[in-house]
Amino acid sequence: MNVIKKILPVLSILLAIAVQIGLKNSNLHPQTKPYFTYVLLGILIIYSILFILTFFHKGLDEKISYKAYFIAGAVLFFNILNLVTAKLAILPVLYFPALDRVFGVMVEQREVLVKCVLYSTRLLGYGVLFGALVGIATGICIGFSKTFSYWVSPVIRVLGPIPSTAWIPLVLISFPTAVSASAFLIGLSVWFPTTIMTSSGISNVQNSYFEVASTLGARRFYQVFKVGIPAAMPNMFLGLFNGICSSFVTLVTAEMIGAKYGIGWYINWQKEMLSYANVYAGLIIIALFFSVIVTLLFRVRDKVLIWQKGVIKW
Repeated sequence: MNVIKKILPVLSILLAIAVQIGLKNSNLHPQTKPYFTYVLLGILIIYSILFILTFFHKGLDEKISYKAYFIAGAVLFFNILNLVTAKLAILPVLYFPALDRVFGVMVEQREVLVKCVLYSTRLLGYGVLFGALVGIATGICIGFSKTFSYWVSPVIRVLGPIPSTAWIPLVLISFPTAVSASAFLIGLSVWFPTTIMTSSGISNVQNSYFEVASTLGARRFYQVFKVGIPAAMPNMFLGLFNGICSSFVTLVTAEMIGAKYGIGWYINWQKEMLSYANVYAGLIIIALFFSVIVTLLFRVRDKVLIWQKGVIKW
């Protein structure tokens, strides 16, 4: 039964290849190289290698068996999408281009796309780093200082929920360059959830921890950095996850402010040109980009909070 389950993705891929090769594309779609076929063949080769390795590696066998239905279903979805777009042209051709064109954009315009990804990575890095550091610092101060909380918490309650993109008119006249303005907007989107979750985590630390530390002679500095902050780290990471999700939404809008490159800029540019194959290619890259960053953050979380490993999965 387990072997049959693992074979399902292979059958789904072969069916998709048969549809792709056996049925001619509609004349309404521009002719291009069969990039979707190349993708399917690549997936088939990779999966076949993994399938063979499952007979020698128990851990890999469990993972492939668990993912088998999803992989088969995902390939079937793209097979149906290819059928209703490229083959039958049921959906409007302008807004629903063939998968060959979408994957073709990722190959033929790879230099521009790589440059855009690098630009967005730099911009996102500046913004997330700034927002995370300020958010963690603000949350710690709110959690440990009643005076700071008294003055700052009302400001956060008023300004925090406002979408960072709403500050664009003010940011445009306040920052000297488009990069600094965009980085500030991204940082602002990360700052609010990080601050809230950090302060909440510190506030929820049991008083008994601090009482025990104080009984053992720990000073205030030790209680803050060796007791309070480590205990609040799960909440800090949740705030960072939420902030990074918000930062990707902000990134697309922020790159409209005078940016010359960037994946958000690329999508907006191609949308204005009505090149929806390029738009979908950009969206796929953003999805992969976001998945890689969040996966890395989860790896860091699992290393730092090894005692909580597996509690929140990605």
